[in-house]
Amino acid sequence: MTFRSAAGAALTVALSAVALPASAASAAQTGVVDGATTTSFGQLADAVLTERTAALLDGQQTRRTAAPATKKARLSAGLTRTENTALSTLRTRKARLAALGEAYTNADTKVTVGKTRVAGGRAIVQATETTTLTYKKIRGDEPATTSFQAHHELSFTAGTGGKWELTGIRPTDDGPRAINEPATVAVKAAALPSATPASTTKPSRSTTKPAGAYNYAAMAAYAEKYWSNYNPAYRKFNEAGGDCTNFISQALKAGGWKHAPGDAQDYRTWWYDTSAQATSWVGANEWSWFTLDAKRATNLGNVYDLGVGDVMQMDFDRDGSKDHTMMVTYRSSSGVPYMTYHSVNTYRKSVASIIASNPNSLYYAYRT
Repeated sequence: MTFRSAAGAALTVALSAVALPASAASAAQTGVVDGATTTSFGQLADAVLTERTAALLDGQQTRRTAAPATKKARLSAGLTRTENTALSTLRTRKARLAALGEAYTNADTKVTVGKTRVAGGRAIVQATETTTLTYKKIRGDEPATTSFQAHHELSFTAGTGGKWELTGIRPTDDGPRAINEPATVAVKAAALPSATPASTTKPSRSTTKPAGAYNYAAMAAYAEKYWSNYNPAYRKFNEAGGDCTNFISQALKAGGWKHAPGDAQDYRTWWYDTSAQATSWVGANEWSWFTLDAKRATNLGNVYDLGVGDVMQMDFDRDGSKDHTMMVTYRSSSGVPYMTYHSVNTYRKSVASIIASNPNSLYYAYRT
């Protein structure tokens, strides 16, 4: 997948970062950016749109890579969270398409940069995306490819140290959204329920999980039954961003959690059926938002307070986006919780060994 400037030069980029030769601060003051900077704007847009498209491909697992040390231009923290949610939405769309008998095996995305306006520390860039997707031959009568051309407005903010940050990307076309255009969450990001990181230091006094409204033993029994031999009644998401939250949702349902019907894209819903599922069923961030909003669970202050049937999530690189979901299926008499989960399929791994292997991660503990 390549980017083409207005002059037609092909470039291949990583989403993680783009080096800009011009100073962002000086460009913001003069109201102009040079051609190389404009090209770099397009490279970053190309990487975002390419990653979105890749989330739709059969057998693809899309993960954002870490930015290299240069970091001259990058996604803002806010847009990084937005794009993580977008990829989760697109993976749900891929599953829905598969249930309808459609899939894509390959894609090519190209971005051309048009008009660029710089004022007040911001750059507004018009970009045109051309994407071609190759149909997977499922029925055998599909055409070879499908293509579309979409227009986007990019918002860059000038930062310190000669850096630009991509803070927004929005479609400017009317009509049905492009296949790789994620649905807009119905509520503003500022209103999203926020989980609180938990302490990872073992307390001197062990706590006991109180009785609750659900069958926690049934949750644990389900997870331990299907940790390696998957339940054939459910779809797998290992190749669509990871199966961890899908697996935990199954276990919670086995213990008494009821479906919350509604629009699949709305995090306030939680459900699964034979053709689709809510994003909160399969997405780690969306699961957290749903769980806290619906009061299905509460945050715990320490991971060692987790009991059987409780859930722990991890943010591997502390970027504000949760990456992994696990369930406690055993708790030792000395107060150590043991996790069972998918991706990588794991049975009764101690929270101590998880923390020791991932000391720089953030941890979130939920009492279900």
